[in-house]
Amino acid sequence: MRRHRTPKRQAIEREPFVPHSANLQRPLVRIRAAEITTDGSTRLHTSYIEGRLPHDLPTNNTHFIDDEVGYAGDLGFDSGSITEDIPCNAPLGKRKCFAADAPLLAWIPERQDFLDEMMRLNGRGSEGISCQCGEVSPQFRCCDCFGVQMFCRACTLRNHAYLPLHRVEMWNGSFFQRITLKSLGVRIQLGHNSGDKCYNPVPSTGEDFIVIGLDGIHEIALDFCGCASAQVRYKQLLRVRWYPATISEPRTAATFTVLQNFHLLSFESKVSAYEFYHSLARHTDNSGLSKIKDRYSAFMRMVRQWHNLKQLGCAGRGHDPAGVDATAEGELAVLCPACPHPGKNLPPDWEEKPLFVRWKYALFVAIDANFRLKRKAVSCDTADPSLNLGCGYFVRDSAYKSYLADRATERQERSTCVSHNAVNAADVKSSRGLAATGVGTIDCARHDMKLPNGIGDLQKGERYINMDYIVCSALLALTMTMINISYDIACQSHKKLWNRMESMPERLRLPSECSLIRFFVPKFHIQAHIEKCRTNFSFNWSRYVGRTDGEAPERGWSNINRVASSTKEMGPGTRRDTLDDHFGDWNWKKVTALGRTMLKKIVEAVKWAREHLEALAELEKTIQPTLIAEWKAEVEAWEEDNSCPNPFESRFSLAVTQAAVRLELAELEAQELQAGINVSLHTDVSPSGLITLGIDLEDQQCQKATLQTQVTSLQRRLEAWARIQELYMPAVCQLRHQSSEAIERVEELKPQDFELWLPSQLPTETPTDQKLAGYEWDLCYAQALDALDDVHSHLRLRSHIYMYKDKNIHGQAGSTRAKKIIDSVESRKQASVLKYRRAWNALLSLTSRLERCGWETVVHPLLNSDVRPMGDMERQGTGTISWIWLESHADNSCTENERVQDCVRLEWCKAHACKHRWSEEVELLLEEMRRVLVFLKWQAAWWKGHETLQMVDLMPTQEGLTVYACRQSALCNLLTASFQSLWSGAWRRR
Repeated sequence: MRRHRTPKRQAIEREPFVPHSANLQRPLVRIRAAEITTDGSTRLHTSYIEGRLPHDLPTNNTHFIDDEVGYAGDLGFDSGSITEDIPCNAPLGKRKCFAADAPLLAWIPERQDFLDEMMRLNGRGSEGISCQCGEVSPQFRCCDCFGVQMFCRACTLRNHAYLPLHRVEMWNGSFFQRITLKSLGVRIQLGHNSGDKCYNPVPSTGEDFIVIGLDGIHEIALDFCGCASAQVRYKQLLRVRWYPATISEPRTAATFTVLQNFHLLSFESKVSAYEFYHSLARHTDNSGLSKIKDRYSAFMRMVRQWHNLKQLGCAGRGHDPAGVDATAEGELAVLCPACPHPGKNLPPDWEEKPLFVRWKYALFVAIDANFRLKRKAVSCDTADPSLNLGCGYFVRDSAYKSYLADRATERQERSTCVSHNAVNAADVKSSRGLAATGVGTIDCARHDMKLPNGIGDLQKGERYINMDYIVCSALLALTMTMINISYDIACQSHKKLWNRMESMPERLRLPSECSLIRFFVPKFHIQAHIEKCRTNFSFNWSRYVGRTDGEAPERGWSNINRVASSTKEMGPGTRRDTLDDHFGDWNWKKVTALGRTMLKKIVEAVKWAREHLEALAELEKTIQPTLIAEWKAEVEAWEEDNSCPNPFESRFSLAVTQAAVRLELAELEAQELQAGINVSLHTDVSPSGLITLGIDLEDQQCQKATLQTQVTSLQRRLEAWARIQELYMPAVCQLRHQSSEAIERVEELKPQDFELWLPSQLPTETPTDQKLAGYEWDLCYAQALDALDDVHSHLRLRSHIYMYKDKNIHGQAGSTRAKKIIDSVESRKQASVLKYRRAWNALLSLTSRLERCGWETVVHPLLNSDVRPMGDMERQGTGTISWIWLESHADNSCTENERVQDCVRLEWCKAHACKHRWSEEVELLLEEMRRVLVFLKWQAAWWKGHETLQMVDLMPTQEGLTVYACRQSALCNLLTASFQSLWSGAWRRR
């Protein structure tokens, strides 16, 4: 709440001002006064009075501040002054104010002058104008030439002999009207240098040649060269940077500039060719009165060809003597320089290194499906062929469809984890009217880039036969034997992978005997899995993975989904080529940004690695060395063989756990699906999955996000979950709309304040699905018991550290370090208490809806006085033991000391894992930075060798090939130097 205060003294700005439209005997003085009012807002007063500035002030027109003047009344404003008050929300600092501080506020007083000048440009300008040749009353001016000078007809033709696409206007006595250079007699001659005469000009067919330019659609008079040495017509157009629409008798062309502009604009704004072309048509004539010839189909064709030629050129196909037809599969893709590429950025003997070194050379990939990128069943491959034909990011379509056709009758195996719709509903997903329900992709998991031949269409759902083929196609070109695969259903897809590999085409089979492949579940998706999957497939507890999260595909969907509405209507070839082009640009932008992104990652990783190392060292001071050695051996044994006892699981299990309830609900939904009852409204999220994710998001909202990336990630997850929730709970749409209208202040809603509107949070009068409410009740009941068990663990751990501190730590430094550990445990204990209370409140809210009873005898309200160690009663000699230690669900078959030791063991295992993951991340990032530099140097040398790879007889063509290769090589060297310069400081700090 703002406090009222005495307004600050105004800062006064004075300068001479002479308006263009005023006819005054004396000049004006413009006076601006900025003040902060009593309520804390800022106001800017602008006044104009007659008079002159004092002689001792600067005589130029520079802005200055007079801090000695107190208030506007000190200036002696008279009643005839013109005053304008402009509110300003920007805070007024103590420093002097300049116009650049609030440019929009500074512009408002000049707005009339700007409008006057723009109106002036509609006329002919100064009176008594004449042409540069001396002719009086010239009639023509050009909108694209510099300046607004007018010319006579002869000078206009001479000036535009080589500028045929400029827009010219003619004065008709009242106003300027558009006129074409063609009507003035300008003719364009191709096939000769500027100024040379052609002795056999051949007019274009129909004398209505159309050129699509950046400033509109132009109709020009064009002559081809008909001399004996003349090139074919499409080459004559290409040599003046005009792209022909056809190869025989071209009547339409597009400038290279407009094609380049649309290419980049489509990447950045995702504008469609239809929208872009019609914006050019409106630029030509925005009134609709002129008839503009429709060349949209020709423009679409030229755009596709242009994109394909650009891809071929960037891949070096123009320099290969074998030509374009010899392009290999995936060769047009932009490779990730940070990923391992044998023979390019890996040591020659990398396969012979021991595992504790070789793990840094492993390939990290992530698999996912996107069902937004549909395609309707329109056109066919014959009518709309692809120009890339498997040379980019999509697999070769003919072989892919043949493989799928041979296995069309295979049925998808059912999930034994939670009810993964991606698994269970893969065969029953609706595909009515669709040729493709979406795409399956495989990405570089650490750098968010698409892999060559790593994309394929899905005909139903996310079936194993589709995804296996796509994965094997992508991994084939990389020839890596150490692979870490992240997949949201990895716990299911990995089970019979090698059995399915036997039915794969022989060229795509992965060698099982010499491949080390590990499977993981992405960090966000793993929260919806059962407890066993959350430990066995976790990036957090597995060694040699650093801080990889496996969510790379999710970060790219927001970019590509913006073209889904246009690609959905395309034919098969156009859609594949368009998506190939967008994925290539996505990869290239990632490559150019590697310098900044990897610098940010390494700085963060070094900081957290140091902090976790210190935290683990402090924790180990409270534990006996023999126990640490024992626990370390258990962790290493589990890392070597996951069939060994999992050290990250408690040895004292609860009778009812949230993981067990999740598994039970998943099995129930799987049984319903097998019985033909499918109540799921979303491809990937079942009803119980919706509630599970909602409860997890509620927990994340209560956690303090320390980095902006964490806040952004939470916001993205909340938005995705809310869209799915609207399918199952339509009533929340109105509730969210009402809550947004109730907010009077216009401010950005923080993710932590986002209303989830789970069934327990709905108003009493709002209807809800009883099944969803039942799911939440079951999960919240188990969550309360889980949270209570966590409270037990944190209380035991805190007591252990306190006792160690009292016995062994003396002095201020040691006590400070111990207090830091205790505070960390205390904050986690408090988080568990709040989690329990949220679950209890949800149960209380759902009781009336579901008419459940009896649960209050087990799950009591948790007061602050209840959260105390079991030993408090013994030490104090009075009072009673807290109810949290007396519940029937607790396992009392072990001693309290054993439970304390188990809590300490779990804490040490997690701290040990965090320390190692961050240390691995630092090592992995340093290796990736090395690989980036080596790859770019290799690529520079590769382009240098292409300068003379193909020798042609025509000197101009040979020079063009050499220059292009030299420029690409220089670009790689510049990127290398730029990255080295950025990273040099990080290496020194390391």
